[in-house]
Amino acid sequence: MKANIPKNRGGDMNAMLRQAQKMQEDMETLQEDLDAREYEISAGGGMVKVKINGKKEVLSMDINPDIVDPDDVETLADVITAAVNEAIKRVDDTNSKEMSKITGALGMPGMPGMF
Repeated sequence: MKANIPKNRGGDMNAMLRQAQKMQEDMETLQEDLDAREYEISAGGGMVKVKINGKKEVLSMDINPDIVDPDDVETLADVITAAVNEAIKRVDDTNSKEMSKITGALGMPGMPGMF
């Protein structure tokens, strides 16, 4: 028995290539936008605030003097670590969500590890 496989037509392939090129352009534009975004995250009840951009670069940090205790530097370090980690997670989550709008629209959900 022979499988009935439809022949691929040149027009279909050209349309698919144009669609892939458009998706790539959209993704590049979106990545530039995501890289330029800024996020402000707070931790420790607002005692530490971190501003980070979409490239995961820390832009600034504001530390409330009330949290600074020379006898308990460990707590300050923990709060700073929590704020930076939350900021990075927010960037990753936002990037993933925004990119999936492009890739999901073309029937390519997820595409894990690509971004």
